Amino acid sequence: MKKIIGIGETILDILFKNDQPVKAVPGGSVFNSMISLGRMGLDAHIVSEVGNDHVGDIVIKFLDENGVNSASVYRFADAKSPVSLAFLNDRNDAEYIFHKESTQNHLQIDFPEIEKGDIVLYGSYFVLNPQLRPKVKAFLEYARNCDATLYYDVNFRKNHEAEKLKLAEALIENLEYADIVRGSKDDFGVLYGMDDADKIYREKIKFYCPTFICTGGDEGVTLFTRHHSEKYSVPQVDVVSTVGAGDNFNAGVIYGLATMGLSREELDAMTPEQWNRAIGCGLDFSAHACTLVDNYIEKDWADNYKNR
Repeated sequence: MKKIIGIGETILDILFKNDQPVKAVPGGSVFNSMISLGRMGLDAHIVSEVGNDHVGDIVIKFLDENGVNSASVYRFADAKSPVSLAFLNDRNDAEYIFHKESTQNHLQIDFPEIEKGDIVLYGSYFVLNPQLRPKVKAFLEYARNCDATLYYDVNFRKNHEAEKLKLAEALIENLEYADIVRGSKDDFGVLYGMDDADKIYREKIKFYCPTFICTGGDEGVTLFTRHHSEKYSVPQVDVVSTVGAGDNFNAGVIYGLATMGLSREELDAMTPEQWNRAIGCGLDFSAHACTLVDNYIEKDWADNYKNR
């Protein structure tokens, strides 16, 4: 089976309930996905950066313990590792406050080797950040030239709304690189003031990437491809936290694609049944993650899922 390589931020998430801390876990959107994929036994690698401090040590140890190759995680020495505070409301949705220090050096590492058929996951502000953009763009160019499948998770948060015009060119480039785009209605509400999945696809995505997955929380998931569209309802679970819901949806879809052994060239010819399997894995991963305080699927659940 081919490699899964993620590029994105790494951060320590401190979760609060009723304004009291309940847990601290390493996180970051792509990071969460890669931990779940590592727990599923896939050959998972991450390109990221953390401080050369105690938090950074926690992150590297956690990656290694969960089967994610950390060789391409850069350890910067001129700033502390970033931390986020996630405050869960009565519906267990999270409001975030981020604490980050500026660093002058970024991603001073060798990229992992990429081969045809590998899957690359990229997303969030990390791949739009002007300071990181040259390195990120070089990595995406490298992945495209190696004929990897590129999966872009837009994940554009409201705290970056004021920057959306400045970041528009990089966002479009990310869409152009992508073979699959996944975004939530919240993302496109912030970016374009739009929450209708069909309209988002027709006016903002289709021209750049023909395959689009739009997630809408309790409203379900809509898949668009060049040949068909499909709507999926989400499983009903007792929600503990939605922090890792979208990240684990991505992990599940990627797991479904990886275990079907589909190459980039074969994506366009995927049947509705194959898409049902991939999206179904995404829904399963996401639903399970919503029942946990952690940002990723449990190891025992992963073992059972692999063997079902």
